[in-house]
Amino acid sequence: MTPTSERTLILARHAKAEQVKGKPDHDRELSPRGLKDARAIGEWLSDPEQGVVLDLALCSTSERTSKTLDGSVTGGASAKDTQYDKRIYNASAASLLDVLRELPDSVAVVLMIGHAPGIPVLATALVHNESGSTDVIERLSLGFPTSGLAVLGFGGKWRTLAPEGAYLKDFVVPRG
Repeated sequence: MTPTSERTLILARHAKAEQVKGKPDHDRELSPRGLKDARAIGEWLSDPEQGVVLDLALCSTSERTSKTLDGSVTGGASAKDTQYDKRIYNASAASLLDVLRELPDSVAVVLMIGHAPGIPVLATALVHNESGSTDVIERLSLGFPTSGLAVLGFGGKWRTLAPEGAYLKDFVVPRG
């Protein structure tokens, strides 16, 4: 892998969270369905058919994103390194892009687990309209539900990642 080779960015929205009145947003846990869906994310990522080998998992510091990552690992996903970054929590698409642009070029495949609207907006902003399968682009255009994964590819260095600079390889919503 050379520093300018093809890169893969997987943008994930956390699994379904509980709705508990009065509980701080940052502390919300996953719902029972969310726990199953987080495991399904890991099963999808670890499926040999996908060929996903994560160099890095970047995760928001919220309880629901952390538990989504934990469930994914239980489902079979693995990453060479994991980093929790408070800047990902409820971040805008522009802020998320800034985090990604700081990645070292030795990292080829990244999973970023965050929140709406930042993750969905970033996925849409990065994808060049003429790239990827029409079917996949249409699936993304229908919405980005919890447990959604946008798999994007691009060439170049992380610091050059820019709007309309990637193509959509896949969009899936694993369910448990």
